[in-house]
Amino acid sequence: MLKELRQSLSSSQAYRISNSTIRFQTHFVILVSLIGILFLVVLYNITYTAPKLVSYGFNRPSDQFVYKLNTKSNYPLSSPIHIENVGIKYRIAIVSDLDKASKSQTEKNMWYSYYKKGYLTWFSSSNSIELLWDDNEPKILKSSISMGGRGMELSELVTFNGKIYSFDDRTGIVYSIGKDDTVLPWIILMDGNGTDFKGFKSEWATIHNSDLYIGSMGKEWTTSSGEFVNYNPMWVKVINKFGHVTHVNWTDNYIAIRKAVNIQFPGYMIHESCAWSQIHKRWFFLPRRSSNKRYDENTDEYMATNILISADGNFNNIKVVHIGKIVPTHGYSSFKFLPGTNDKIIVALKSEEVGSITASYITAFKIDGTIILPEIKVANHKYEGIEFI
Repeated sequence: MLKELRQSLSSSQAYRISNSTIRFQTHFVILVSLIGILFLVVLYNITYTAPKLVSYGFNRPSDQFVYKLNTKSNYPLSSPIHIENVGIKYRIAIVSDLDKASKSQTEKNMWYSYYKKGYLTWFSSSNSIELLWDDNEPKILKSSISMGGRGMELSELVTFNGKIYSFDDRTGIVYSIGKDDTVLPWIILMDGNGTDFKGFKSEWATIHNSDLYIGSMGKEWTTSSGEFVNYNPMWVKVINKFGHVTHVNWTDNYIAIRKAVNIQFPGYMIHESCAWSQIHKRWFFLPRRSSNKRYDENTDEYMATNILISADGNFNNIKVVHIGKIVPTHGYSSFKFLPGTNDKIIVALKSEEVGSITASYITAFKIDGTIILPEIKVANHKYEGIEFI
């Protein structure tokens, strides 16, 4: 029985059509069909381009999330309110870096940051600015991820690819902030050239040529008494819209910036804010602190600056503008160009950190140094990121 069945399956069958006989091999047809299907799959993958969804995560399926590309997003994300013959009202937000106080005292293994929102109104006719913060308490952004017992020490806010991002300067994590005020980790940035185990100490972020640039302090990493250790904080991370990270050595750029104000190592300049202007084709910096002397953690708290530095794309042409008087303990921590002003007006955060005393202030001025909004105290917490949302 089995022998007959095998003979029947292996034998060819003849079909007569008119006067012709077609000999049909079953296995051959199956093989050809499979080859055809494979060819169609390969052809589909070759011709399919520009994926709309890209998956990112921490290498475990349970941790992965879908990141939706949005290359046509508006800035700011919320529509400004136009007040006829008066001005424009923008939604703004600031985010805190509470340092060691970021660790929750009520929730186990949880770290948090304050996310404060409000409105900024620019009266174009009088060239003045008014601020109104939301009445309710700041939102609390929470995460259970830490490094060395520290986490959620958020240092900047930036709009990129249709989302709001913030940066933990302890873990190196880039968080997206959702509309429901929750955070989701996107990318982990590692220190220096990207091979160091320590998280990148992100301090500033801006958009340049559709990529997200993230920088650190821009000074040599030293001991508490100013002895050289490495150049890791002088690297910059460049992230494209798909999440690919490129590590770029900016040591020469940072040295050129501080040279413009006659500072050379062991003197230093600490950066916590930077923005690229596509209109002016220049990088703008508001250094938080600087000194001609060797770094010392005890005196550094009194080394705030009052200078705006700008450089062309190659850091060959560098300009310095002075803004008002120096308040030794009030250093710039973040800034953004006021939308609709052709990058001529800057809204900036300044933070104070003297021992256990912290505070934050907001100010606004033109890029020529003319002050529009003198310093106004925001809170007794250290806020280090501002963005138009």
